[in-house]
Amino acid sequence: MSELTFEQMLEESFKIPHTGEIVEGTVIDVKPEEIILNIGCKADGLLTKYEYTNDNSVDLTQVVKPGDTMEVKVLKVNDSEGTVLVTYKRLQQERGSKKIEEAFNNQEVLKAVVTQVQDGGLTVIVDETRIFIPASLVSDSYERDLTKYKDQEIEFVVIEFNPRKRRCIGDRKQLLVAKKAKMQEELFSRIHEGDIVDGVVKNVTDFGAFIDLGGADGLLHISEMSWGRVEHPKKVFKVGEELKVLVKEIKGSKIALSLKFEDQNPWKDAAEKFAIGTVVTGKVARMTDFGAFIELENGVDALLHVSQISKEHIEKPQDVLTLGQEVTAKIVDFNEKDHKISLSIKALTAPDASKDDDEDIASVDIDAVISAEEE
Repeated sequence: MSELTFEQMLEESFKIPHTGEIVEGTVIDVKPEEIILNIGCKADGLLTKYEYTNDNSVDLTQVVKPGDTMEVKVLKVNDSEGTVLVTYKRLQQERGSKKIEEAFNNQEVLKAVVTQVQDGGLTVIVDETRIFIPASLVSDSYERDLTKYKDQEIEFVVIEFNPRKRRCIGDRKQLLVAKKAKMQEELFSRIHEGDIVDGVVKNVTDFGAFIDLGGADGLLHISEMSWGRVEHPKKVFKVGEELKVLVKEIKGSKIALSLKFEDQNPWKDAAEKFAIGTVVTGKVARMTDFGAFIELENGVDALLHVSQISKEHIEKPQDVLTLGQEVTAKIVDFNEKDHKISLSIKALTAPDASKDDDEDIASVDIDAVISAEEE
């Protein structure tokens, strides 16, 4: 290819580009609010910050330097002032619009940083083109506060594209739903009842905690949180906490979890530790009109019937006992199958307690007492 002659170069230097023409320019000067470009003609190109980006906080001297080259589009030729007004932003928007249109037609997954958070949703910018993601399409679950997405890169697909109306709508929800469905399928293919798996506490309620197992949530009911008594799940677990849980039951898409690991079962050797006649010490855990429940160890409570507290007649346990008080008593009944233990303080001071007293203890349904207390 032959080089341009001096006359041709001189002619090119006097040539003025026409409106809409795309030209390449070299940065010759940069100010915070404008860029001056050599666009190869007698007039310089003027690129304002507004025509460079939608971000008003940008200082152009921090993003562009003399010697940089860029393609721009001519907006207006102003011979009187010897400048040519150009735009970088709109050229990128046009090119970005084509890219987004292709992504829309092909349902291609796009990535972009969230630039703005509103009550109604999120705004991202792809090649200077704004895409709005409604709040209902941000997540697969309701989220009241969307501010956590600010400045975060997210994935989405374009579900509506109308350049004439400058309307471009994105959807992140369908990607999350599809991803979760795949993860759920993989999860159910590998877990079985009796497995111990890792999970993260997702939500805590009055009746239990929902544990994210990575594809599906499992319910850890309050009754399965400990071999002992749990007063309230929120006193035990926090959202985001990691833990290992036992898969107790899988029924369809529902997973029941437990923290009652068999090797930690306090009743597994209870027959030896709590044989009838053994003297034990425990703390008063709770009281009813029938008697007091004494915690012998975590997960093992025994009933001290009101008739077995003292040789003297006692109307109710609260008259002589307090919560947390340490008491020593004798085991007078042990039922391993039903996990029931009966105690007597009176038996320590009156070994020949009447048979009627023993019958009083045996006649009390501990489970009924617990149910009545919880109600």
